[in-house]
Amino acid sequence: MGPLALSLGDPAGVGPELIAAAWALREEAELFPFFVAGGPELLVDSSRSRGIALPVTQIFHPAEAFDCFGHSLPVLAGADGEYTPGTPSREGAELALASLEEAARLVVEGEASAIVTGPIAKARLAEVGFDHPGQTEFVAAASGVAAQDAVMMLAGPNLRTVPLTVHIALADVHAHLTTELIVRRARITAAALERDFGIERPRIAIAALNPHAGEEGRMGGEEAAIIAPAIAQLRAEGIDATGPHPADALFAPRARAGYDVALCMYHDQALIPLKALDFDSGVNVTLGLPIIRTSPDHGTAFAIAGQNKADPGAMIAAIRMAGECAERRFGE
Repeated sequence: MGPLALSLGDPAGVGPELIAAAWALREEAELFPFFVAGGPELLVDSSRSRGIALPVTQIFHPAEAFDCFGHSLPVLAGADGEYTPGTPSREGAELALASLEEAARLVVEGEASAIVTGPIAKARLAEVGFDHPGQTEFVAAASGVAAQDAVMMLAGPNLRTVPLTVHIALADVHAHLTTELIVRRARITAAALERDFGIERPRIAIAALNPHAGEEGRMGGEEAAIIAPAIAQLRAEGIDATGPHPADALFAPRARAGYDVALCMYHDQALIPLKALDFDSGVNVTLGLPIIRTSPDHGTAFAIAGQNKADPGAMIAAIRMAGECAERRFGE
């Protein structure tokens, strides 16, 4: 079992300083050893904004991270850049992409056990040739998985959610929902929760699309035509799926105690409750891949980069979750 691979994210954002903060808290947080793909000097510069005297050891192979992780941050020798917090640049985007590509390659080739991706600015990456909607799709392609079979799960201490549709207009959601989509992604979610999260028989709560779950068709017919048949099929396959649950009650404390993950019909239906409950500890996990990928569930936060204001909780949670999943998957 190799160490975890971290990509820098956009170097003008909070990613580098949070990586430094996570390493500084490695013992307290009980983090599995990790290394960063590139940016040794940049990481040192970013750590100063948080009052951290960050020792860095440049390594040439992931396995070397185990030897130095206890006393310094292992960073792959190679690409580096200038630290310009809050001022993104083309050069910074090129470094972010190079770091992401190298970290993903090492995980796919088995040199690292998981990838933790730092937050990026998609528009900036697009300027330097990044042609994926996001890092989820990039990592899926790098590991040979079709984008539609890479399932995004948001996970925190209080809630796990899966949005069935992601970056599309709310007005278009109903046209993208199908029974097949719900069944396929519920299967992937159930398998991943069992394999990587140690949940023997995951309980999946499936949200309704319309208010009051459509109220017998008076507020919409998707529940009866699309969602209920999917639930019936999943239950026939032995998957513990329930619903369609009215979304306005699905995230109350008593309701959350009754399931392990909520499958939601659209982006905000999944992300609003997760961020309300676990904003500083939310993790973006990609399910359905032959590799393990996590990421802190926040963006680059250019406006507060370099000001010692960003909370490292989500970065620490993403690293911890990647390590826990790797230990379960690889049995070590």
